[in-house]
Amino acid sequence: MGENYITCQEENGSINISEEVISSMVRAAISEVEGVAGLSNTYGAEIAELIGLKSLSKGVKVQFTDGKIIVDTIITVTYGCNVVAVAKAVQEKVMNAVQAATGLENAAVNVHVSGIAFDK
Repeated sequence: MGENYITCQEENGSINISEEVISSMVRAAISEVEGVAGLSNTYGAEIAELIGLKSLSKGVKVQFTDGKIIVDTIITVTYGCNVVAVAKAVQEKVMNAVQAATGLENAAVNVHVSGIAFDK
């Protein structure tokens, strides 16, 4: 993922932002949302970790399509929290972080809740 860049063409040249940079910001934003127990791996990322490949983008996928940033997150929610409220809070926090970091207003944030985390 490190070699994939989001490119913004400006009149003075282009600005390239690594998708990994945006993934890092998204993970930081999600960690600030109350009720999020953690990020989950996608199926392919779990297999990659099993064979020894590190997945730096655990639970976060960033794409740049047709001038729009699309962020997919996979979270687990803490037991007892309102799942919809937590997902909406993640959506808002991530959207604000992406817009503040990139200056791009054209973004979409999809939140996938993969499970509930119970206290041990």
